[in-house]
Amino acid sequence: MTASSTSLRNLLLGNRFRRGLLKTVYIYSALFVYAVLFLLPFYWMLNTSLKEPLRVFQIPPDWYPNPVVFRNYLDAWVNERTDIAAEIPVYNYAKNTVIITVNGVIATTFSSALIAYAFARMDFPGKRAMFLGVISTLMIPFTVLMVPQFILWKNLNWLDTFLPLMVPYWFGSAWNVFLLRQFFMTIPLEYDESARIDGATHWTIFSRLIVPLSKPALGAIGVLAFVFFWNDFLGPLIILSKPQNFTLTMYLANFSVAFVRTTPWHLYMAASLTIISPCLILFFFSQRAFIQGITITDFKR
Repeated sequence: MTASSTSLRNLLLGNRFRRGLLKTVYIYSALFVYAVLFLLPFYWMLNTSLKEPLRVFQIPPDWYPNPVVFRNYLDAWVNERTDIAAEIPVYNYAKNTVIITVNGVIATTFSSALIAYAFARMDFPGKRAMFLGVISTLMIPFTVLMVPQFILWKNLNWLDTFLPLMVPYWFGSAWNVFLLRQFFMTIPLEYDESARIDGATHWTIFSRLIVPLSKPALGAIGVLAFVFFWNDFLGPLIILSKPQNFTLTMYLANFSVAFVRTTPWHLYMAASLTIISPCLILFFFSQRAFIQGITITDFKR
């Protein structure tokens, strides 16, 4: 085999040090196909949200809106509604969603970090058993807990208030505790020992050492929590009954009965894209920290 043929073979098939051109083309082609499949529904939502009503179900379908109707995004929020909550402005639903989301992000991140610190950096009797107990709660589906939780909130007179959607998350989340504990365990214990020699307490170590070193993991937890609370529908649906307490997801669920006669799908898609846009913007600007936190980047000693 000549040198030129060997170099051509290494270029196409690669070797143990370098990936070949054929494998690279195959990987990127597969990623492109998967990206198109995932983005196609989102594009169709965007396409429908910019169409005229008569063109939404046109056969054959229009793959791009003509003409482009940007007014749909305004009409989706201020159009004439006929539901029982017609007198309630849409920004009230946004305010309720923001209150629940901000509280949820702060509460679950802070409380989960404290619990994870105890499991990762402190020694106390029964620590492993308690951690296994916390993790085992991940196997319990929410549908099993809906009725007991509803009875509990009813006995506490918390129904139709934000308290059941805010207070429980100040006691941590099992998944967040697990993720943060694994990240905290990658930080060398020598840092804690050096801080204790200087007289640092557990709170000082946690707030001035562990938290600054764990920004990627905390950022990932924050992003996941924001997406969860912003898009949460089942929780508010069970707890809230007064229209003035509804969230944006509940408003969107009632969109089909909020307008005259039938569902205006072009407005429905415009409202849906407007509601999910904060999640998309947040992930776009924090994707690096999110990916680093999820992959649990190791620290070098």
